Formats: sequence, structure tokens, C-alpha cells
Amino acid sequence: MLELDAGLDFSPEQDAEFYSLLPAAPAVCLIESREENAEPFLIRTADLRRRLQRLLGPADPPSKRLNLREFARTVRYRETGSAFEQALTYYRHAKQIFPKRYRDLVRMRPAAVLKVSLRNAYPRCYATRHIAVDSQGVPTGGAYYGPFRSRRSAEAFAEKMLDFFKVRRCQIKIRRDPTFPGCLYSEMKMCLAPCFAGCTKEEYDVEVNRLVGFLGTNGGSLQQGYEAERERASEEQDFEKAASVHKKLEKLDDVLRGRPELARRIQDLDAVILQRTAEEQTVGLYAVRAGRLAEPFELRFGDTSQPRSAEETVRNYLAGVMNNGPHPTAANARQSAAELSEHLWLVARWFFSNPREGEIFFREKDWPYRRILRGCSRLLARKAEAKEESGVPKGKVKNEEPK
Repeated sequence: MLELDAGLDFSPEQDAEFYSLLPAAPAVCLIESREENAEPFLIRTADLRRRLQRLLGPADPPSKRLNLREFARTVRYRETGSAFEQALTYYRHAKQIFPKRYRDLVRMRPAAVLKVSLRNAYPRCYATRHIAVDSQGVPTGGAYYGPFRSRRSAEAFAEKMLDFFKVRRCQIKIRRDPTFPGCLYSEMKMCLAPCFAGCTKEEYDVEVNRLVGFLGTNGGSLQQGYEAERERASEEQDFEKAASVHKKLEKLDDVLRGRPELARRIQDLDAVILQRTAEEQTVGLYAVRAGRLAEPFELRFGDTSQPRSAEETVRNYLAGVMNNGPHPTAANARQSAAELSEHLWLVARWFFSNPREGEIFFREKDWPYRRILRGCSRLLARKAEAKEESGVPKGKVKNEEPK
């Protein structure tokens, strides 16, 4: 999927007919050269016909505008129904055609995540844009949590979250020297102070495991612990302690409200993104497994040739993704880590966009199939409304589950 599935040969003598055959719609387009060894020209645009009229029209000698009229031989393109589909299509073809400079073309920057580096004897939690993976493409060397909108937002969340844990925040070399004065956090009793042997290795590991458990459960482990502690204090009629724990819960709730829904342990980032497509009565499904984008799928509504229901079709697609893929396509761990970071960036860039087009549903214990289908209906209804507003007659959109 996401192939450049349409194409036309370009001839300057017949440019009027050429333009008339192009859709005036968003698309990703590859302009191939008349010369065999020349690099093609890859573009993405909101209006393919208008963009190619500018690029392939008669040259204006005084103008410095790029003109490819004498360069172009063939045009291959794909109509895109959403900004996400266009970004992913452009990324895939740029990576395939320009493997050395596709990141610059896409203007890509690795996604920001939080990392607890478990390879360190005394781990700390910090923001990073580098994710290490093993030979199977699984993040290794620590616990990764994200992605976030930016490194600054990741650091802001970590700053508030770490108030509940006494793990170190400084980058001071651990000396285990009792005469060492320590850092500001150790003086404020906000750290177990391993730098001057303020705790044993076992005690510090317990605190780190609490932190990793917090990130792995999106705060649920700590929240449940506080709730149980407050309940015990109330049963023992220790109302002062119950009030103190209640204040901690309120503070924790405030921290968790600031957590973006997308941010979670990378291995647990399983979701499906719904997007409009250029095809009528069709919704694009983009599954995310462990932070990696799987091969997308087009769910066609109203297709009477398909005996299966829409829910069964969605179930089969997502089951196939979770059971069989996506597997790392890179040749080595370094390339696989780069691919994971790139996919996280694509997902985060869409998720934090404003306005955000499309919908996303996360897999918790299971997939919310009914909610996914309702999301598909909403997308089709919005597409019909948009056409009506633009003067195109509104087609019939069924609210019931299609077959």
C-alpha cells in the first residue's frame, strides 16, 4: 500500500491535455527525468494539478522559480486523503529513493522519550532522542517511555514525576564517598544519595523498580498504592495520615493529567490510527505495534463483494499485525533503532498537530473494536459534510455496521 499508483507521460507539446488529466487534490508525486542517470524529483502538494502547472509550465526567463518543463519525462503520483497519509507516503518513498538524505527532505528529528538507563549501577531518568534496540528490534539498555511533543515537554513531565521517587537527578559521578557533600536533591531529602553512600545498592534498586513500574503502568502502580494506603489509614482512624496521603494522590493526579495519552512504555505502544482516504466510503487504518507503524489497510464500507462484517475485517487486520508484525526491516540494530525512532516521530508529529485530523485508539487489554467502528463512521460523516460545504453533493453515509 501507499504506492504511487497513477502516472502520466509528459510532453510539452500536449501540456494542456496532461494538466486536464491530473486531479486537483492533495498528492505525493515523483517527477522522473528524461536523462537516465538524473535523480527524480519528489514532491508533496495540496493541489497536484496547480503545482505541476507551475513546475512544468513555460519557463519565465526573468524568474528564479524552479522549472522542470525540459526535465520531466514521466509523472507518477498518489492521491492522499489526509495529512498523515501524505506524510507517511512521502517518507517511505523518500527513504527508498534518497537513502542518504531522506531525513533532511522530510525534516525529520528523532522523537523525544524518557529513559531509565538500567545498565548504569545507579540509574537515573532523563530525556533523550536516542533509543537502542537489540537484534530483534526491541528497545534495550533501559526502560523507554514516550514519545513526547518535544524534549522540553518530556523534561517537564519528568521533573514533576520524579518528586514521587528518590532516584538521582544529577549527573555527578557516583563515588560512594561518605565525605562527599552530595547534590542539592540529596540535601533536600529528594534523593537516596548514592553519591556519598547514603543508601545501599539494594535500597536504590527498590526505588528504581518503583519508578519503572510507575512508567510501565502509566502511573497506575503508584496510584493504587496510595489509594490502598489511604484506605488503611481511614480504617485505622488515622485521619491525619489519610489526609496526607490524599494530598499526595491529588498531586499525583495533577501530574498524570499532564501526561500525553500517547506517552507510554515503548513496548506497550499499540494503537490504530484512523484516517480519511482519497477513495469514497473508505477509511485508512494505520496500526502501531510497539511504536512501529505496520503496513496500513483500507477498510471499504458498502463493498457488497466482501462477505465479512467490518468488525471482523478490523479484527483480522489487527490480529495479523500483533501476531506477525511489524518486524524490523533494517539490516542491523543501528538501522532498526533509527527506523523505530522515525516511526515514533511520524506518529508523534501527527498526534500533537493542531488541528489533528483523524482518530486514534489504543490497545489496553484488548482492542476497542466497537469504538473503532464508530470512529470510522464519524470520519465518513465528516468527509461527506466537507464535500457538501465545498459544493459537492453529499453521498449517503450509513450509520449501521456495513457488511
